Amino acid sequence: MFRYFLRLVIFTLMPLTASIAAPLDGNKLLLLKDRQGNETEIGRIEFQLLNETESEYQIHLNHHQFQDYFLSMKEMKCLEGPELWCFIPYPYQQPRIVTEQNLAWLEHDLLFMFKKLDSFGANFWNGIYYKMQIEDGVIRGTANSLDLNMLASPPDDLSFPPIGKYDIDEADLEKRWLPVIEIR
Repeated sequence: MFRYFLRLVIFTLMPLTASIAAPLDGNKLLLLKDRQGNETEIGRIEFQLLNETESEYQIHLNHHQFQDYFLSMKEMKCLEGPELWCFIPYPYQQPRIVTEQNLAWLEHDLLFMFKKLDSFGANFWNGIYYKMQIEDGVIRGTANSLDLNMLASPPDDLSFPPIGKYDIDEADLEKRWLPVIEIR
């Protein structure tokens, strides 16, 4: 009886342990969190291990969560709340490969722009860059400020992420609607 119970406990905990041990493998939820901790599921990410250190990924946004806006002559997918939170696809080809120590390409693929409800048009200097790290098997990111105008022309080397630590600034998280991203 005890062995049966022990096997049941181990079998039940195996998927939980696997998801904690392998944050860059399998299907994960893509969530944005507001200042109160309320979550909005905006899609999912499929990770596939390439080797011992690298994973490739594909992002699948839940377009039903977003509303269509035409801002500054561009169609944008935006979440509606205290401010608009518009998804900005990274405009250039990239490998979509990450490691546990380097999530830069994933960060580039999850760019946003906030827009105050009473402002006109899109202001690309209001970009949001989630700087991510893995904590307890969960990928977490905090919003940083980024002038998205830097992406108006392609980088010289498409194999290297163009946005670096000197391009982003700390955001005033108390003023931003969705300061946290989680992938779990």
